[in-house]
Amino acid sequence: MLKFLIKPLSFLPLPTIHRLGSLLGLLMYFLMRNSRKIIKENLNQSNLIKNNDDLQKIIKKNMQENGKAILESLAIWQKDNYEILQWIKVCTNWSSIEKSITQKKGIIFLTPHMGCFEITSIFYGSHYPITVLFRQPKIKWLSSIIMRGRTHSKVKLAPANTEGVRKLLKALKRGEAIGVLPDQIPGKGEGEWAPFFEKQAYTMTLVSKLAEKTGATVIMAFGERLPNGEGFNIHLTVLADGAIVTPALLNKAIETQIAQQPTQYLWSYPRYKVRGRLLKKQSLKHD
Repeated sequence: MLKFLIKPLSFLPLPTIHRLGSLLGLLMYFLMRNSRKIIKENLNQSNLIKNNDDLQKIIKKNMQENGKAILESLAIWQKDNYEILQWIKVCTNWSSIEKSITQKKGIIFLTPHMGCFEITSIFYGSHYPITVLFRQPKIKWLSSIIMRGRTHSKVKLAPANTEGVRKLLKALKRGEAIGVLPDQIPGKGEGEWAPFFEKQAYTMTLVSKLAEKTGATVIMAFGERLPNGEGFNIHLTVLADGAIVTPALLNKAIETQIAQQPTQYLWSYPRYKVRGRLLKKQSLKHD
């Protein structure tokens, strides 16, 4: 049933999708008490919101942004490449891409769960090849939609396993780009404990190792969602050499990105848990 319900999204303009997404977010705000609780805890932990009187308004706004993210992603996975690219208004610092390509060391794009992270790889893939790390969802029919929807133009997917890591490394050695969600919870044995907004979080080591091994340019990418369904601005920030050499530094870079637009970060994402089980108190003692 859900498959048939999401199909009409592919025919709707972005302003309508975002209005519906905002309504979905409001519905989640009133019905999903546990999500509100997680968002509140994570926002408080971040210390980005200084005025407690504004906290409830920001939680509501964040859940509306989450609703927009859900529906825009479902639409993007079904729309053609040309229409998606029309939604992008500006890409800042594109010259850094051209410079990195001439160096032929590869590019590592870091796209946290923030704004429209789906659109950043599609935009880059409309110009140059990019291989994106992909963890399959548990729902099989949704997996097929996502895989088709993410492989626009020159975008290829790499599974989140040993085979996928080899694909990422080969792409970098060819001087191509890769894309990774750096705040995604890694599998057991694939990360280290590191502070994220001063609380220990199990953090991936993959991108730090790839950057060190290849000398690739590391770029933080953010697909900023504009108000009133006006589209998206893509912001590219080149990180300094050694900026993500450790998981702790990687988290610092993500924190800096989030601070620029905290209402568009996915605060409901369970960042402080281990894949498959909740973070236990004794784990907080780990470095």
